[in-house]
Amino acid sequence: MTLDALLTAPLLLAALALAAGTGAGIVHFASLRRVTALYLEGGLAARTVALQLLRLALLAALLVGLALLGALPLLCGTLGLLLGRQIVLRRARGAA
Repeated sequence: MTLDALLTAPLLLAALALAAGTGAGIVHFASLRRVTALYLEGGLAARTVALQLLRLALLAALLVGLALLGALPLLCGTLGLLLGRQIVLRRARGAA
């Protein structure tokens, strides 16, 4: 394996983890808004709890998968989650 290949593979994995984390962050925090609205509306408790558990399970699965790939993908994925959070917060502030 060449030096270029050894350097490119971890960076590519980190970039993919960042993208996956950003996408997951957008979905996670956008669905948090929906869960909060369902709680406040007094809707079906079972549906609200199921959506909350689904959000948390998907986030946990992503983080565990990234942790299995190594420290760099986990850190980049977590950074992506934070970027996704910022995107959702900016959208919510713009809509308010």
